[in-house]
Amino acid sequence: MSGAEHLRGLAEVLRRTADERADDIAAIAELLSAALAEGHRVYFAGNGGSAADAQHLATEYVVRFRREGRPLAALALTTDSSLLTAAANDLGFREVFARQISALGRPGDVLVLHSTSGDSENLLRAADAAREQGVRTVALLAREGGALRERVDLALVVPTDDPAHAQETHIAIGHAVCDAVEASLREAT
Repeated sequence: MSGAEHLRGLAEVLRRTADERADDIAAIAELLSAALAEGHRVYFAGNGGSAADAQHLATEYVVRFRREGRPLAALALTTDSSLLTAAANDLGFREVFARQISALGRPGDVLVLHSTSGDSENLLRAADAAREQGVRTVALLAREGGALRERVDLALVVPTDDPAHAQETHIAIGHAVCDAVEASLREAT
């Protein structure tokens, strides 16, 4: 596939997402805005490239995306190498995010999971741990959404089977959500 073909394919996925998933994007923005306005935290998690997306988006909330203002409480569960390696070694990789949610998550917080397959065991366990803690859950997914689609409060399934286009679209959705959250919270302060 040429670079131009890749970009045209991505443009089509983005167009379809905007047309077909606008209500889901708005619902996610409303959920995160409400949680943050009430003093709760937003956690992000994913594997591989989705881990990088989780870190990227958490940073937008704490530092800023487009607007100056108070920092918003967000944390990527993918960044503490000592915790991740200890949990993976002692408990198994399937527990690396669930353990953190069990320790940190409080009712009213939100966990945002990024996955192209929706079948990663560590994300499924994180969703289960979140439910046990009273933490609301969101998943950005692709393909058919996998098992994670049924284990979260809000699932947004990007209309593609291509993992690259899914991740590129997830970051665009993350930026759109962050922009809406900032418009709601940072301009109000």
